[in-house]
Formats: sequence, C-alpha cells, structure tokens
Amino acid sequence: MRSFSAASLVLALALPVASWAQQITVSAAASLTDAFKELAPRFEAGTPGVTVRFNFAASGVLLQQISQGAPVDVFASADQETMNRAATQQLIDGATRKNFVTNSLVLVEPAHGGVGIKGLADLGGAAVKRIAIGKTATVPVGRYTKEVLDAAKLWTVLEPKFVQADSVRQVLDYVGRSEVDAGFVYRTDAAIAGDKVKIVASPQGATPVSYPIAVVADSRNKAAAADFIAFVNSEPGQRVLARHGFGMP
Repeated sequence: MRSFSAASLVLALALPVASWAQQITVSAAASLTDAFKELAPRFEAGTPGVTVRFNFAASGVLLQQISQGAPVDVFASADQETMNRAATQQLIDGATRKNFVTNSLVLVEPAHGGVGIKGLADLGGAAVKRIAIGKTATVPVGRYTKEVLDAAKLWTVLEPKFVQADSVRQVLDYVGRSEVDAGFVYRTDAAIAGDKVKIVASPQGATPVSYPIAVVADSRNKAAAADFIAFVNSEPGQRVLARHGFGMP
C-alpha cells in the first residue's frame, strides 16, 4: 500500500504541471529569425509555463501551411497582402491583428569582388549577369522588388537575369556567397550579413514594408498566443526589434 500511495502522489503532483505547461508555435517571416529568437527567452521568463517554438519561412509558404491545417498559434507576416489573404480565408482572429514593425528594401552586392553597382540602372549592364530576388508568388520581398523595378521600368528588361529564391534569407545567402552579382533584401537582413554584403542602394517605389501579426483562428492556446503578441508590441519587445534594425510600426 505504501508504494502504491507514493506512486499515486507522484502522479498527482505531475498532473497539474502537465496541464499547466503550454507550448505555442509562432510561424514568422524569415527576416524575423534573429530578432524573434532573442525575444523568446525574454517572453518565456515573464510568462511561466509557456514555451515558444518557431517556424521561419517565407510568409506565403507559412500561409499555405496554416491553410493546410498546420498547428500554429501566431502568424507574423512580412507584408500586409499575405495577412489580408489569411483574413479573407478566416485563418486568423482579425481582432488580434496588429502592425508591429517596419522595414525597408535595399539592393546589395557581394562586399568583396562585386562589380561596383551604384544603383538600379547598373543592373542592366553587361557586368551584372545574375540578380537574386524572392519568388513573387510566396516571398513578400520579391513582390516589393517587383514594385520597385516596375516603377523604374526595369522588370521586363532584367527578368532573364533573375535567380528565384524561396525566402529573403536565401537571397542574402546567394549574394553573400557571391553566387549572384546583386540581390534585393530587407535592410535588417543586410545588417546581419556583416562584411559579406554591401548595400549599394535604397530604392523607392514599393509599398511601405510593414509587418502584421495575429493569433491563428484555430489556435488551441489563444491566451498564450495573445500574450506573445502583447510582448512583441511592448516596450521591451520593441527594444529588441529595434536593436535588430526594425522600425516602429
């Protein structure tokens, strides 16, 4: 009886902890990788019993996963268009949607051995043979790039040189490894590349880069998901995001 009672006590003590502990899954745009990884332990420290798991990819890819039933609690997109599609498909709780940071598009080239690009017009030169861009169907930075190049009447001219990338981080990798002559990324991504890439222009003509975040409609941990969004928008959360180069919403 004594051993049975001891086992029962252990089980009784374990059950409340198991029921209390929660894990939320945050699907976030690839450009948020470093900032959100720094945010997570700070959020967890202030929210006992809740842990955060991340899924980083292009915003369009994340939306596809959510629409196919992936168990996600929070969705953070690098553009309004993707989040609008999520809202239209009733995949998010619209009341929880908030804009939380801004960014900007930049043109970069390899820091060492680049061809010496000065601006958009140089992309049409013979020295530039390969230009990395995000896939316009799924990668927001690709759509921002198209807007800029359309405004400059360069999209069709440059299209044969494009190397399609699955995310903004892949564009950054292509440029950093000198596999292409130029690429379009966010300013925050260029900053984390250190001495591998060089910003050569900050082109105008695109929709302002604004990031929305929302609780996923089918989340099973909506309260914890809302707490994460509140932390992202709090002063401590915004300080972390600012250190990674993001602007205020």
